Amino acid sequence: MHVHLIGVAGTGMGALAGLLQRAGHRVSGSDVAFYPPMGEALARWGIETRKGWDPANVADRPDLVVIGNVCRKDNPEAVAAFDAGLKTTSMPGAIETLFLAERPGWVVTGTHGKTTTTTLLAFLLDQLGRDPGLLVGGIPKDFDESFRVGAAGAPFVLEGDEYDSAFFEKTPKMWRYRPRAVILTSVEHDHIDIYPDPASYRAAFEGLVDRIPADGTLVAFAGDPEVRAVASRARCRVVYYAMQGDDVGDVRPTWLAAPVAAQGGMQPFDLFVGGTSCGPVLSPMAGEHNVRNAVAAIALCAEALVPEGTTSVQELVGILRRFSGVRRRQDLLGEARGVRVYDDFAHHPTAVRETTAALRARHPEGKLVAVFEPRSATACRNLHQQGYAEAFHAADAVVLAPLGRSNIPGAEQLDLAAVAAAIRTHGGDAVVPPDLDAVLAAILARASSGDTVLLMSNGDFGGLHDRLLAALASPSG
Repeated sequence: MHVHLIGVAGTGMGALAGLLQRAGHRVSGSDVAFYPPMGEALARWGIETRKGWDPANVADRPDLVVIGNVCRKDNPEAVAAFDAGLKTTSMPGAIETLFLAERPGWVVTGTHGKTTTTTLLAFLLDQLGRDPGLLVGGIPKDFDESFRVGAAGAPFVLEGDEYDSAFFEKTPKMWRYRPRAVILTSVEHDHIDIYPDPASYRAAFEGLVDRIPADGTLVAFAGDPEVRAVASRARCRVVYYAMQGDDVGDVRPTWLAAPVAAQGGMQPFDLFVGGTSCGPVLSPMAGEHNVRNAVAAIALCAEALVPEGTTSVQELVGILRRFSGVRRRQDLLGEARGVRVYDDFAHHPTAVRETTAALRARHPEGKLVAVFEPRSATACRNLHQQGYAEAFHAADAVVLAPLGRSNIPGAEQLDLAAVAAAIRTHGGDAVVPPDLDAVLAAILARASSGDTVLLMSNGDFGGLHDRLLAALASPSG
């Protein structure tokens, strides 16, 4: 079948193109530009790329046209596909139809931790010999790509994106993933551009839980009251997990983790299942938030595979040790002149707080210089103004880059100067350089041998990562 994707150079659509090609389809795709790394990846996967939004791109009448959510209703190529009577669908519609018709969807969703937990879940299943399918928004270090077809009948593991599907399908992508086994990590208001208030945001997750069949499984984080409220409406079995000390309301977690101090680059924790100790566990992922992610993935594997009786908690714990993680999640890019440089996708204040705390625990020696670029529609707004002011407590110095969006009304913009002032009020070092050149200079002025620099952005940060490493390595840096 010939499948054409409009907006193919996006992270999700590009991964879908690769997945379709790997499944044996002829795949073409169009976009306004094909920048690296996605442009290079599409070429490597053998995707036929067509530049620009042009009706000619669908003149060869593909069997299916997938329209990405980057497209507006006046997109000339999408309009041409509709006018020609071609079969069209959204990205999640294509996934549902072509990959989930006869396979159980294992969906990881929540405001935080989706990419890491999804990748770990697929890794656990793979190491158990299940050969799962996979589609995730990051780049797993243990797999060749962010997608895999997997074996017929095996679970298909998906990152449950709550963002909308397409201009003609204004519903969350994850609603179409036929969820049978689900992890719900957190529900904290985000994506303000499509969810104006917490109730509308919560409804996206309620809709997913409503779609889990009665014989399915929901693994839910008990330490989040919003998660508990969403999970309470499930008709399937609900299994809760938590960390020792979490306020879990009136539920009793089956899976409980008690973290201890990091050691040797690993994050140890004690694991209890139903009140019974499963002994100490060593996770290669730093931070308490990653302990939660690890417990969630292990719990779903153990709970959902229990009827088959082919796995054990101890086996899963052993596999966890071998997990390499995901690029752009506490990803050590390199070390130059004794300065460690990490990259992370964190952009919500909760993720910023957890990530800085995790890096501080991993490297208690030297200074931690946190560098943050607000780039998402939510991060550039003042919705979480106070949250950002409190998110950098674990850092010794904070460098706040300019807002990554210029189309936010002035009254709604995140006030970076106010965030920096609040940090300084509590004795911290915080600056707001006017441009990326000044951001680089501010980092170099603060980082010295033995220190750690953490770069946080959900974009490419204007190439700052490579510029920083090069400047540190330069004799005159």
